[in-house]
Amino acid sequence: MSLPELSRDELFRYARHLALPEVGLEGQQKLKAGRVLCVGAGGLGSPLALYLAAAGVGTLGIVEFDVVDESNLQRQLLHGTSDVGRSKLDSAEDRLRDVNPHVTVVRHEAALTSRNALEILADYDVVVDGTDNFPTRYLVNDACVLLGKPNVYGSIFRWEGQVSVFATDGGPCYRCLFREPPPPGLVPNCAEGGVLGALPGIIGSAQAMEAIKLILGVGTSLAGRLLIFDALEMSWREVALRRNPSCPVCGDEPTQTELIDYEIFCGVKPAPEASAPAEAQAGGTFDEIDPSEVMALLDSDDAPFLLDVREPWEWAVDNLGSHGARLIPLGEIGRRLAEVPGGRHIVTYCRSGQRSRTAARRLVEAGFGTVSSMRGGIRSWSETVDPDIRVV
Repeated sequence: MSLPELSRDELFRYARHLALPEVGLEGQQKLKAGRVLCVGAGGLGSPLALYLAAAGVGTLGIVEFDVVDESNLQRQLLHGTSDVGRSKLDSAEDRLRDVNPHVTVVRHEAALTSRNALEILADYDVVVDGTDNFPTRYLVNDACVLLGKPNVYGSIFRWEGQVSVFATDGGPCYRCLFREPPPPGLVPNCAEGGVLGALPGIIGSAQAMEAIKLILGVGTSLAGRLLIFDALEMSWREVALRRNPSCPVCGDEPTQTELIDYEIFCGVKPAPEASAPAEAQAGGTFDEIDPSEVMALLDSDDAPFLLDVREPWEWAVDNLGSHGARLIPLGEIGRRLAEVPGGRHIVTYCRSGQRSRTAARRLVEAGFGTVSSMRGGIRSWSETVDPDIRVV
């Protein structure tokens, strides 16, 4: 394959790369010919996209469909205060074109799903996973394995980050490490559990370096190794990984040869055969109801008891206290059951609906009769009932 020529302006721009023996003119031409897909333009996607663009990766695809929120700005450096309310993809494209006008930004303004993943990923040499949820993480992994694309993995949580390269050089895939997803609600996302703002800068930069090395064909990739960074201790440790011969996706005799419904696989939504909207639990059921239904119930003679299961700092930003809501964080429900009134319809809510489902399940298991979880949480309430409610 013939490599693209570099313009005089590009030769000046990439002078420090050209001076590196491992890069040089041919390496920089490889970067210009390279095609990298960033899945997400958030915490991890910000530094990795910025550094890939600055490095001269010729085609940078971005999968993103969210809008910039003020709470993103603590860590998502692609976006600024003036971008709040804008499409993240618009904001990212403007910033990346400013960083390097020689880079082509390809927009994929949609959620990555089983229906579009193979088509989108097929056009790229390297896929970089900047996602923050398990369904998309498993989807990216499985699609990369099926297409034979390297998957540069990164994850962040509170003060810790992880980096590896999956599905390449005979190494393992993400499923070899985590064959099954954790139960819904067990692992909070960044919005619920928090994350140090500088952490994605470190992990995303490491992902960018791995992607660049893969394009250049230099160095030793993280295939078969998981790097774990602890910001509190300021330490790195390495865990050796091996491909699992019985892995359902990349094993010797794979049992999964096509993409599946990853929200069902990760327990985010019930399987089709499950009753909907009710979810059967030991000793009873709870159902999910929309915020508009909750509002209608609050206006009735038999108003439900609203139970906010978020953290105190989230309640302090905004809450439904004016509607009689009571705060009992999810981790405290077990020892504060006496504060939940018996004999009333209880509606649990959190930020987006995940913790509230866990809380509803625990209340049903504790013997409470009529329990519902508010679908989409207070975020959905803000979108459909009261736009003055602020959500972080």
